[in-house]
Amino acid sequence: MADYRPQTIEKKWQDRWQRSGTFQVAEDPSKPKFYCLEMFAYPSGHAHVGHVKNYIIGDVVARMKRMRGFNVLHPFGWDAFGLPAENAAIKSGTHPEPWTLENIAHMKGQLQRLGISYDWSREIATCTPEYYRWNQWLFTRMFEKGLAYRRRSSVNWCPSCNTVLANEQVVDGDCWRCGTPVDTRDLEQWFFRITAYADELLDATFHLQDWPEKVLTMQRNWIGRSDGARLQFALPDGGAIDVFTTRIDTIYGATFVLLAPEHELVAEWSRADPSLRERAQQFRSLDRTARLTGEIEKEGFDTGKTAMNPFTNEPVPVWIANFVLGEYGTGAVMGVPAHDQRDFEFARKYGLPVRVVVRPPGAAAPADEDLVAAASDDGVLVNSGPYDGLDSEAARGRLSEEARRRGIGEPTVQYRLKDWGISRQRYWGTPIPMIYCPTDGIVPVPDGQLPVTLPKVAEFSGRGDSPLAHVPEFVNAQCPKCGGPAKRETDTMDTFVDSSWYFLRYCDPRNERLPFDPATVRYWGPVDFYSGGVEHAILHLIYSRFFTRVFRDLGMLAFDEPFTRLLTQGMVLKDGQVMSKSKGNVVDPDDMIQKYGADALRTYIMFVAPPEKEIEWTDAGLEGSFRFLARVWRLIDQVADTIGGEGIPAPGALQLDAAERALRRKTHDTIRRVTQDLDPRVHLNTAISAMMELVNELYAFCDREECSLLGRKAQAALERGLVERRETIAVLKESAEALVRMLSPFAPHMAEELWERLGHAEGIEAAGWPAFDAGVARADEIVVPVQVNGKVRARLTVPADVAEDELRERALSDVQVQAHTAGKKVKKVVVAGGGKLVSVVVA
Repeated sequence: MADYRPQTIEKKWQDRWQRSGTFQVAEDPSKPKFYCLEMFAYPSGHAHVGHVKNYIIGDVVARMKRMRGFNVLHPFGWDAFGLPAENAAIKSGTHPEPWTLENIAHMKGQLQRLGISYDWSREIATCTPEYYRWNQWLFTRMFEKGLAYRRRSSVNWCPSCNTVLANEQVVDGDCWRCGTPVDTRDLEQWFFRITAYADELLDATFHLQDWPEKVLTMQRNWIGRSDGARLQFALPDGGAIDVFTTRIDTIYGATFVLLAPEHELVAEWSRADPSLRERAQQFRSLDRTARLTGEIEKEGFDTGKTAMNPFTNEPVPVWIANFVLGEYGTGAVMGVPAHDQRDFEFARKYGLPVRVVVRPPGAAAPADEDLVAAASDDGVLVNSGPYDGLDSEAARGRLSEEARRRGIGEPTVQYRLKDWGISRQRYWGTPIPMIYCPTDGIVPVPDGQLPVTLPKVAEFSGRGDSPLAHVPEFVNAQCPKCGGPAKRETDTMDTFVDSSWYFLRYCDPRNERLPFDPATVRYWGPVDFYSGGVEHAILHLIYSRFFTRVFRDLGMLAFDEPFTRLLTQGMVLKDGQVMSKSKGNVVDPDDMIQKYGADALRTYIMFVAPPEKEIEWTDAGLEGSFRFLARVWRLIDQVADTIGGEGIPAPGALQLDAAERALRRKTHDTIRRVTQDLDPRVHLNTAISAMMELVNELYAFCDREECSLLGRKAQAALERGLVERRETIAVLKESAEALVRMLSPFAPHMAEELWERLGHAEGIEAAGWPAFDAGVARADEIVVPVQVNGKVRARLTVPADVAEDELRERALSDVQVQAHTAGKKVKKVVVAGGGKLVSVVVA
């Protein structure tokens, strides 16, 4: 008997897969396609087991789908631009490119040692000109369509990373990458007009049936559609303050206006009053998330200006408040303290008027001075002139139409989602392909001059200005229109641009004419199964949905959504914390592979918890998975000579004894369970549990007194010339081969080796996924619990096809049931769950 030596086996099969290009695919209209994808990796240097969990999930799905006859695209690549590489360059004085490429090489080796079935011929790295050329191509297309534009705006600024952050990249007031508190600055920035697709992005979330509801909820909240009205509060010196409100029915209770410190009027008024700018800047420097949520002490100051309430025609004071943000709504809100809690707290703090204008239905309006909290619910209007007596909903319609008629406002829709600021003041990213000409203005770089490549030499100062601005040979350019001297844009693109369409490039990664051939993507797209971290619910996933629609509207895609099914995997914890180098709790997969083998690591990570749940790493758990695989190895290795090869009949045509029938039933039931657990449910942990049960049954079957297949009994039987029943051999062959085939997505190296030992010349994928016979899988007998008034009082062993009437009779005649129904009236007997439970109800 050969020992289980995973390292030797795994190296053998990895080399064979690589030499033969086993996982390379091309379009094949004769087969159904399946595009399986995990979010690609940032090449940080070394992957730990927390990273690779996601890749193993995808590999199990991809391998199973291949065995079920699908043409599977399963590619991988590298999200290779970004701040860590540039920060490393600043620290070490080296260039980001060699640092990145060395990390890619190391991490690629780790993934290959795990046996993940990637089509490496499609590998991409976003830092190569061959890839980012198409970022630039798409940017110019978006510029032509008005979806890319430049304007001055207040932006999130990370003083540690020295760059701008999109709103989505600010988490609880801190930089998503490094955790540093975020400031605000005013800069000229490039934006993508994602708001042009706001309604479509929102509406489609109600049709993404195979996405986690928590992700859809996060996206709906981020898009944040609000139906309301826009109103103008006129200023005495001309102009007006635009406010957006969802409660125009409370306009008669608006007693002040609040401006964000970023509002353009603040800058205008500050020219005459510099102190205004200083006080506003103090508010701008506060935590942005706390300002948005109101989780700060509400503060403000009077500008000394007034504006006219458009319906009461009363002047109301204009204040600046720390909880109003410039990029949300219009940057101005009307203060209605009687009916908004935030406004109420602000008004009470600063002695501003509180006016009740909505009363609860069927109740009197409280006096203004008696309010102890805002009454924010809808009701009936009071103190609202001609609108008194209307309910809130009717009043909103009437007031909105009156505002439109008078030209002081209109019904409108507001979104929390804002346009995506993509300018970054860093080197290691895609250069923005725009040129500034004193004659022709902003001119895109022509397609024939793309890619605009990064110069090899740049100053990595970390000062916060764009490093490319210090490279004269890059900055100085010729205008494509007039041929005169011009300047290049020196900002680079947000690296989320790279990840917003990479899944499309995989379909056609060597195309030199276009980002991808539409016909090729028509075959492969959209992605059928996509897995990654829930932390990308807002950032990457919403941007990818946006880019897919842009490509669609360019005539390059025939679908709207990039990912049909989404799985968000749980993290791997060590000592109760998420694995990270900074915490010193990472587990290197190479160390585990060296000790236990890749198959044991793969099996453990899939077995310990459902894919979407967190798992707590333990070496003992990994050792348990190794022992399970070693047990499978010993079993198959010992029976291989008996059941291997041809000439063994199918068990379905034979007369089987009770033990043989029981094993065959267990085999087909396990195939049924594992098949359903892998597709469509992706319950990988319970699939492994089912196979463990089958292994136990196989050992018990082979260890029977009358059986001579394992250990000393087998040797003794051979010496005596005993031969097993052909029925036993047939059932055992069917069961063992089904086990190996089902196990192959989880432990592919061992499964291939065992399949070869069982006498099969072709790889296990060619054998296909095992099929089950529902009739065989069905038990001859089942155990049915019987409840009396909700408590289980008996368990009946009955034929699997027992009729409901007979089941009721057996339940009532059972001795234990009769003991609990004696002297009582049986009100009803219910057979539930298709015959899996009997419930007796007695008076």
